[in-house]
Amino acid sequence: MGFDEPNIDPAAFLEDVEMRIGEITDVALFPEARKDVYKLTVDFGDRSRQSAAGLTDVYDPEDILGNRVVAVVNLGAVSIAGFESQCLVTGVDSGDGVVHLTTERDVPLGTRVY
Repeated sequence: MGFDEPNIDPAAFLEDVEMRIGEITDVALFPEARKDVYKLTVDFGDRSRQSAAGLTDVYDPEDILGNRVVAVVNLGAVSIAGFESQCLVTGVDSGDGVVHLTTERDVPLGTRVY
C-alpha cells in the first residue's frame, strides 16, 4: 500500500517518531556548512532546540522568523560543521526548493503531531 517503501506498523511509527509543533525564534546564516542551510532556534514551549535547515533557496531569514513548523524531536543530535542540530524541521520539495510543513491553525507550541 505504500508508494515506494514497504508498509510499517502504525502503532510503532507513532511510538517511535515524536513530532512536535515549534516556532522559529532565531535564524542565522551558516556559511561553514557544505550545503546552503540556516541555523535555526525552534521554540517548543517549554524548551528550545537548534536545527540546521535547508530552507535558503526558498526563504529569506526574515520570511521564516516566527513561523510555526513541524519538527521531529527525537532523532538525536547531529553535528554539522561544529553546530549541533537537535531536531529535524520537516519539509517538502516544491520543485523550487524545500517548503517547511506547518499547521493550518495556531496550536500551542510543543503540541505532538499524530
